[in-house]
Amino acid sequence: MSLKRQNDILQVVRAKGSYSIAELALRLSVSTETIRRNIQPLIEDGTLLRFHGGIMIPEVGEEPPFQRRMHVNNDAKWAVAALVRDQVQDGDSLILDNGTTSAYVADALSSHSRLTVVTHSVQIAHRLASKNGNRVFMSGGELAGEDGSAMGPSTIDFIRQFQVRYAFISVGGITLAGELGDFHLFEAEFARAAMQQAQESWVIADHTKFGREAPVKVCQLSAVDTIVSDSPPPPEFASRCRASGVRIRTPEVAAKGASGETRAG
Repeated sequence: MSLKRQNDILQVVRAKGSYSIAELALRLSVSTETIRRNIQPLIEDGTLLRFHGGIMIPEVGEEPPFQRRMHVNNDAKWAVAALVRDQVQDGDSLILDNGTTSAYVADALSSHSRLTVVTHSVQIAHRLASKNGNRVFMSGGELAGEDGSAMGPSTIDFIRQFQVRYAFISVGGITLAGELGDFHLFEAEFARAAMQQAQESWVIADHTKFGREAPVKVCQLSAVDTIVSDSPPPPEFASRCRASGVRIRTPEVAAKGASGETRAG
């Protein structure tokens, strides 16, 4: 139903160029909350642009989709990146996948030194290579034009040559039942491979990812060590994390103690 509604939203907005959230809800006979939930993936992939109180079709010649997505939920993504920055120590090794949240993490790590970073993203490599004695290893493969990430079997084979301390994985959605998903098959494959090469697997996800369905399964919650977000997850999901021994790291918890995390006791 959500895919049909997203198509309906696109058809309506394209005809006019822009629409307020309230107008869309009235036009499609649904609540404003339903509209906001359905437009979020379209905003994140750059299909639509948000303005105060509404959405619009991007104009030709504007920023590429990846750069537009960098502006979506930027405060939330920076809060996630700051928590990762405080965890990673100079000299650590890590895998970073492709995505805007991962790009924020790379920016946050720019003052660290002697990092070993494995990635398939040009965006990540550009931010961390040739700085402070870092070593950045970037996989080969077919280069995706939109965001500059390498794809294909050779990319997976490449990262399997490394053993790292952390895998930082961004996902498209986290269901309240505890399943992590993505919108792209290769990104899900990369995430699973990265987790196998890391001592600890951390999911980096802003609050909009909770309760959101994504068609390609990455893994179950039990495969993850820590989830980092800008705000606490829904109580139902937090309960599942406690049952699975998965840490939750948020700014609120970090402010209360040095560990900045919760875990099943």
